[in-house]
Amino acid sequence: MDITWVFFDIGSTLVDETEAYNHRIRDMISGTDITFKAFDKKRIELTRSGYDGNSQAIKFFGLAKTPWHSEDEKLFADTKQTLDYLKRCKYKLGVIANQTLGVSERLKNWGILDCFDVVASSAELGVSKPDAKIFYKALEMADYRAEKAVMVGDRLDNDIIPAKAIGMKTIWIRSGLAKYQDTMFAESIADYVVDTLSDVKNIFMQRDKKETENLMFNTLTKYKML
Repeated sequence: MDITWVFFDIGSTLVDETEAYNHRIRDMISGTDITFKAFDKKRIELTRSGYDGNSQAIKFFGLAKTPWHSEDEKLFADTKQTLDYLKRCKYKLGVIANQTLGVSERLKNWGILDCFDVVASSAELGVSKPDAKIFYKALEMADYRAEKAVMVGDRLDNDIIPAKAIGMKTIWIRSGLAKYQDTMFAESIADYVVDTLSDVKNIFMQRDKKETENLMFNTLTKYKML
């Protein structure tokens, strides 16, 4: 895998949004007869069917989307060490994410902004995933080719499918609600399927400068969907 650039999604990839989502659910169902358990069951069911489970569950129950609690977001425990490792190995790192304005400031507050050479955010660029344009814009900012870049993300629909379609390598992290997406479908589009950022780090740790792409693939079979 001849890779120079590694791009990451943010939500449920670098940042744990579990409590932020749960907080919003509690806010939305407050004063209704909808239980958290019922909402959670429906969003998982919809995710398994290929939908954006959270958004579609909100529509299903006829709820109004309440404000997002960004104070509940936190880095995964292995985010910083994974990014630091990749930087030490001289990879160029970027972000391709659907985010509101001010994403660079949030990355700075989390202490990881300096890890990134490119930050491609939907709010700043005016285009959102899964539109291929945001991936092309990020690659243009990096001045690099798709086939020399890898996309790391939690959603098959937003991250993996569009990145693969333009020629990028892909690593699907089964994280957050997206872990309920169809793994059989993932097998045909994701180059690697992992559960944590530490697994992503392990993929690159296995990569030696003298290894061929084929040797690396064989070495990392335990990370492929069987």
